[in-house]
Amino acid sequence: MPLIEFTDKGLYCAAGGFYIDPWKPVDRAVITHAHSDHAKWGSKSYLCHHHTKPLLQLRLGEGNYESKEWGETVNMNGVKISLHPAGHIIGSSQVRVEYHGEVWVFSGDYKTEDDGISGSFEPVKCNTFISESTFGLPIYKWKKQSDIFDGIKKWVLKNHTEGKTSVLIAYSLGKAQRILKPLAETGLPIFAHGAVHNTQQVLMSNGWSLPAVTRVEAGSPNDIFKGNIVVAPPSADGTPWMKRFYPYSVGVCSGWMQVRGNARRRNVDAGFVLSDHADWEGLISAVKATGAEKVFVTHGFQSSFSRYLNENGIAADEVKTNYGLEEEEETSTAITPNNNSTI
Repeated sequence: MPLIEFTDKGLYCAAGGFYIDPWKPVDRAVITHAHSDHAKWGSKSYLCHHHTKPLLQLRLGEGNYESKEWGETVNMNGVKISLHPAGHIIGSSQVRVEYHGEVWVFSGDYKTEDDGISGSFEPVKCNTFISESTFGLPIYKWKKQSDIFDGIKKWVLKNHTEGKTSVLIAYSLGKAQRILKPLAETGLPIFAHGAVHNTQQVLMSNGWSLPAVTRVEAGSPNDIFKGNIVVAPPSADGTPWMKRFYPYSVGVCSGWMQVRGNARRRNVDAGFVLSDHADWEGLISAVKATGAEKVFVTHGFQSSFSRYLNENGIAADEVKTNYGLEEEEETSTAITPNNNSTI
């Protein structure tokens, strides 16, 4: 029996009696991060990183939460569990599972560029590695974060001179926190959708130093937004909520913007190629750094990435999971992975 099984409830370690990122309620859940496709309501107990705990409380409500530091070992029925930085969002972790000398690592979602707030991805040596493949095609190659931020700031300042509100579409947990610092550097007021503002308040109340944002309230006079900045989740794009910012220009922060024409298809004014996931080269480097003899490839372009690994001497298989259904996350209309993966 493998150390971790792929079941209809999620990744299950029978020896330890726990699940990792289950998509159905279970007794014991080990959680990689607080995005809703990896953290579901209803389990009896949750184990996560310290930074993830308040985010789970925000999104799932009160519950039985236990939190640990990266590298701290927890023993469940003789199985050793530890969390290690994944670099995806604040608090995101890989899960290392060891039993009788055999080591498996579930990456969750990850990126290999250090964004300055999410922790730097830490390769963990293992026998078996379970990897995402959200952007598992060679066309996905990210520019440096600093270059993307320069482009965002120039776009915002251009809109300001034209009297337009800059509406930036970014996940309320993850990308929103990444773009706030460069946005603050423009010196313009920053307003935020309630989902972004609530996440920001929880993080700041737990010690994170982040730029302040003003919540967009129902009664806010429309003229206060003119020429300034609004950060909103994808769920707000194209809704009546946006009308108050007119005249405005919309920019989407998304890895899918790498594909030419996606901004046009989305009917937005600008696309910024910014992702919280590893690009093609990042996925390859992460897998190689683990030294794993076996790789299971989950949500994303599984067939392409697993085929590449097999052709290059790393045994790999595809595994279907329920990840990649994050309610705020988008899929490309031009290229869609076989599991509606997240960005």
